Amino acid sequence: MKQWLTSLEQRHGINTLTLRARQCVLVSFTLLLLLVIYRGFTLQNDTFDWRPVVAFILPLVLFLPSILGQRARGHAWLAFVSLLYVTQGVMLAAVPGQTVHGIVEALISLALFVGCMGYARFRSQQQRQTGK
Repeated sequence: MKQWLTSLEQRHGINTLTLRARQCVLVSFTLLLLLVIYRGFTLQNDTFDWRPVVAFILPLVLFLPSILGQRARGHAWLAFVSLLYVTQGVMLAAVPGQTVHGIVEALISLALFVGCMGYARFRSQQQRQTGK
């Protein structure tokens, strides 16, 4: 795996890989946030309650400063949190009538995981090369 990543870095350049990983993180983070908000609203029966919506989006929103600040360590931690959403999506896929929603959530969360891990690696390599 390390050899594959090293050859990938040599082929495409660390700056390009960092940019692509960041784009993947931004797109998948936004999609996951919107999907979780939508699910929070659809869980409501007759009366509306903000608590389920806040409980679903709070773990994601806490990482906004790390994403906006482009911190590699914050992205690494977000990758671990995204695994909770992968698990939630897989479990939701087993519920009758929620299969599509669960699969979509699991795939978007998996894309967020891969993007965050890639960004954390490539950004830290980039910072080592520039001496920051």
